[in-house]
Amino acid sequence: MNWFHKLKGFQRSAPGLEWALWRRLPALLLWGTALPALASLLVHLMAPDTPTPGDERALRLMDYMLIGVVVLDWTLVLTLLIGCAIVIVMKGPAYVADPYPPPGREPLE
Repeated sequence: MNWFHKLKGFQRSAPGLEWALWRRLPALLLWGTALPALASLLVHLMAPDTPTPGDERALRLMDYMLIGVVVLDWTLVLTLLIGCAIVIVMKGPAYVADPYPPPGREPLE
């Protein structure tokens, strides 16, 4: 049973910005996670050996801000992924549903 019937004569749209973004999403996710992690590591390495309570508070605040940057990056990448997937599907081949004649009308062959 074939559920999908492609529309005859349909021409696919040319690929656009969605494919360029789609290919860059893994790199955006990787760099958006690695750079804040590297910044956090550097901040912790540069911290004094015996931190004062103010230094500990500043380190914790920096960690929270960098976690927020990573979560923001993940959300932006997820949003771009969803948008690209929608555009790719919409530019794909067109499908035709099975005809459903209204009551009182002859079915088309």
